[in-house]
Amino acid sequence: MNEFIVVMITSPDREEAGKIATSLLEKRQAACVGIYPRGESLFRWEGKIDRAEEFLLIAKTRRDLLERLVDTVKSIHAYEVPEIIALPVAGGSRDYLDWLAGEVSG
Repeated sequence: MNEFIVVMITSPDREEAGKIATSLLEKRQAACVGIYPRGESLFRWEGKIDRAEEFLLIAKTRRDLLERLVDTVKSIHAYEVPEIIALPVAGGSRDYLDWLAGEVSG
């Protein structure tokens, strides 16, 4: 069985989020990328607390594609250090996971 992951990525605006999602899909590095409405992130950056309004992308893919996915996101992203966090998929609908496996390439 493939080792599936979901990857959370934040983006400063909808246009960039769309570019990232489209690129990941075109390169078959993700089978699906959800883009969720603007939210507020609070974080420490360069020694102070900062905040930003961001869009959240959730990409569904395989673990072995993560390094390439990270490279793709970083090549598009405006941030010096973009948030790219992968979480394992513990299980799910067999039909969905079979579809996911067929839509990404490695």
